[in-house]
Amino acid sequence: MSKYKCVIFDCDGVLVDSEPISIGILVDMANMYGANIDLDYGMKHFKGSFMSACEAKLIELTKGKLPDTFQADYREKSFKAFKEHMQPIEGIVEVLERINLPFCVASSGPESKIKLNLELTGLLPFFETKIFSCYTIQKWKPDPAVFLWAAKTMGFKPEECLVIEDSISGVRAAKAGGFDVFGFTAHDYNNELKPEATDTFNSMEKLLGML
Repeated sequence: MSKYKCVIFDCDGVLVDSEPISIGILVDMANMYGANIDLDYGMKHFKGSFMSACEAKLIELTKGKLPDTFQADYREKSFKAFKEHMQPIEGIVEVLERINLPFCVASSGPESKIKLNLELTGLLPFFETKIFSCYTIQKWKPDPAVFLWAAKTMGFKPEECLVIEDSISGVRAAKAGGFDVFGFTAHDYNNELKPEATDTFNSMEKLLGML
């Protein structure tokens, strides 16, 4: 029997394989303005970050050359790419079908983006009314606010919940809120998660056993 009563999933990189797509677009757009970076750099520095933090870093790299429309242009291009290329994380459907606990999703992305990604990958029916966005409360990871809001709304205390994350900012947010957190390490390019997460796993098949 699980020690947990609720599971809180991150979205990008945990439920949907969106980060190589979104960060690839971010890198390509930044290079148009002289950033001179590649996808490896993007995955190491932007994975798990909210858009304003990424933009601040890119403004620094491009010496202030980004246009005021950069975020809007990025959203338009990334949404188009998601519709063409988005896939669920391998094995996540089986996890969601077999999990015997209440669960929800808490993400740094706008709610419209979360819903789009879940819809494109066939996962939205699992989360219809259980979607929590940092944009709604205007507080972003590593602030634990989105996880605390999700837990309270779901009817549980932090110590009763398990958070599933793939970024160091998400792991730190969960820990700051008093949650146990399992780190999904399939794309942990900086090997950051194991020292800080409660436990780690590199495939969704393993997660089922850990729960």
